[in-house]
Amino acid sequence: MRVTIADVAREAGVSKTTVSRVINTKGEVDGSTAARVREVIAQLGYVPSSGAVGLARGSSRTVGMLVPSLTWPWMGEVLQGVVDTVEAADYGLLLFTCNRGAESVERFTSQVSARAFDGLVVVEPENTLDHLTALHRGGLPIVLIDDRGHHPEFPSVVTTNHEGGASAARHLLAAGRTSPLVLTGPQDFGCVRDRLDGFRSVLPTDLVVHGDFTELCGRQAVEQLIAEGAQFDSVFAHNDISAAGVLRALRAAGRSVPDDIAVVGFDDIPMAEHTEPPLTTVRQPTRQMGETAARLLLSHLGGTATPDGPVVLPTELVVRLSAP
Repeated sequence: MRVTIADVAREAGVSKTTVSRVINTKGEVDGSTAARVREVIAQLGYVPSSGAVGLARGSSRTVGMLVPSLTWPWMGEVLQGVVDTVEAADYGLLLFTCNRGAESVERFTSQVSARAFDGLVVVEPENTLDHLTALHRGGLPIVLIDDRGHHPEFPSVVTTNHEGGASAARHLLAAGRTSPLVLTGPQDFGCVRDRLDGFRSVLPTDLVVHGDFTELCGRQAVEQLIAEGAQFDSVFAHNDISAAGVLRALRAAGRSVPDDIAVVGFDDIPMAEHTEPPLTTVRQPTRQMGETAARLLLSHLGGTATPDGPVVLPTELVVRLSAP
C-alpha cells in the first residue's frame, strides 16, 4: 500500500500539518522536528503528491493547454513549441481538447476548479471565448494563440495574416497572373478575412469561393468552376490542405501547374514540400507561436506584466514549383 502523510505523521510523532510544513519548506517547524520528519520520510519511502505540494505552495507548476483538436495539420508544431518552452522552465503540461463538445468543456472546467494548473495557453475552440473570458476575469491567466479576429481582453499571439495574403498576391502579380481564384476558409475566422483582404488589396478579384479548409473542398471547388467554364490563371488557397485538393483537381482536368495555373497555399505544413508539384505557400511561424505564447504565460506567472496588445509574428512566402 502507498505510504501516506498520515503514516509519516504517526511514525514521527507529529501532526499531518507539521509534516506538510516540512514538505513545503515552511519556516514554522523547529530544526530537530524537521530533521526527524525528513528521516521518517526517507525510511518509509514517502513520495508527496505533486498536486498537493503545488496547492500548498500556491502553485502547481503546471500549465494547461486547450485546443479544438489535435487533427488540425499545424497543431503539432504549435504544441511542440509550447512543450519545449514549458519543460525548459521545469513546468508540466496538461492538454485538453474539445473533441467531445460540451462533455470536454465540462471536464476541462472541473480541472480549472481543482486548480490543477496555474495558467492556460489556448487555441480557441469554437464557442468558448465567453467561457474563457469569464475564467480570465476570475483570475486564471490565459494567453491565446490566433484570436480569430475576436480581440479578447487577455494576451494573444498572432501572425500577419493580412500581409501573408498580400505577399501571395504580389508574387502572383509579378509572375503575370491577373485572374486569380481565392479559396478561403470559414468566413467567421478573423484570419480568413485578413488573408482575403490582404490579397485583394494587391490583386482585386471577385472569383472567391468560401470553403472549410479541407482537401475535399479544394478539389470540388476547382472541379465545379472548370465544369462551369470559369477562367482563372492562379489559385490562392487559404491553407495547404485545400491547396492539395486544388492540385489534384487541376491534374485530373489536364491543367498543368504552374504553366496553365499557378497555386499558392498558406501554413507551410510539412506536406507542402511533398505535393506534386511542391507547393508555394505562406509560412506561418506555428512553432514560434507556441513558444511565444508559453513564454508570455510563464513570464506572467513569474510576475511580469503582459503586453497590452497582441504579439505579432511575421509570415514568410516560401516559393516552390507550384508558383515559381
